[in-house]
Amino acid sequence: MKTLNYDQLAENSIREVSLDKETALSILSSKDIELLSLINATFKVRKEYFGKTISIHIINNIQNGYCPEDCKYCAQSKNSNAKIDSYPIKSDKEIINEAEEAYHKGAFRYCMVSSGKSHNAERIEHIAALIKNIKSSYKIEVCISAGILDKNKLSILKAAGADRINHNINTSEALYPSICTTHKYSDRLNTIQLAKEIGLQVCSGIIIGMGESPEDIIEMALTLNKLRVESIPVNFFIPIEGTRIDNSSLLDPEYCLRILCLFRLLNPKADIRIAAGRELHLRDMETMSFYIANSLFLEGYLNTAGSKRNKTYQMIKDAGFTLNSDISLNELLKKESNFIEAHSIEFSKTVKN
Repeated sequence: MKTLNYDQLAENSIREVSLDKETALSILSSKDIELLSLINATFKVRKEYFGKTISIHIINNIQNGYCPEDCKYCAQSKNSNAKIDSYPIKSDKEIINEAEEAYHKGAFRYCMVSSGKSHNAERIEHIAALIKNIKSSYKIEVCISAGILDKNKLSILKAAGADRINHNINTSEALYPSICTTHKYSDRLNTIQLAKEIGLQVCSGIIIGMGESPEDIIEMALTLNKLRVESIPVNFFIPIEGTRIDNSSLLDPEYCLRILCLFRLLNPKADIRIAAGRELHLRDMETMSFYIANSLFLEGYLNTAGSKRNKTYQMIKDAGFTLNSDISLNELLKKESNFIEAHSIEFSKTVKN
């Protein structure tokens, strides 16, 4: 390919000039495009819209398992043999207490996820009541993931104060039938489009590591650009024994960073989030993702654990970024230090006794 002008790459993205396919493919795979130069260009775009702040999202699986869908990647699928803790919806008290905990851990957004293809009107009204309670009690944004929704259900959630609806596309349209057969890719697009029509912000993410090609990845990024979604969590597949995707290989950290760059460059104004698998696949290069993405999940994902809070806080601080939160990183780190010290003393007393 022709020599890439990195300054022009950043400027075009800020002006929302799309990439041509050759450049997009080269970003993912060409060694002629130096990773550090690419990240530097992408950082200019990230800084234009988000400065050097990072937003923490904490996800809460308010209902786990019992899902009638056959999504191959999911531990909650009806066809999964994964050993997970399945439970019906948590109590209101537990959900609200966990929202309070999320706020005090520096979360900008609290994400409630309920398993299943869709939910009846009674469940949606219940979730709406939870949203109202949380929003009136804590200065925290709320995102809801409740499956396929029609315009009426979306309107109920919006009226309750939901800031965003999550509905992931997960992969490309071409690959979707090999991942899931109990609903269609078009069903997902329809929910996203209906949410946008009534003025709800949309979070829609993808999963890397399910057999997709570079062309599939580009299509995902362009689809989300076309849908004008406000938030894009980029997940890197975490193999869970018992699911129907047999892929235990680790992704290359550089490739993961290149994918993040592509999504930022094609969606400059979107909240790009490093999501599931960030610890496993980015490994020692995780800090570099902060120069591309502007948000992350803290304390794990739906059915997999994440890194410890204090490690994530320290990484953010050491890289020179700040939190989009009422609570500073220094305060959070001090609380973590006090918590660890208190529990160490208690453990020491127990051992002596």
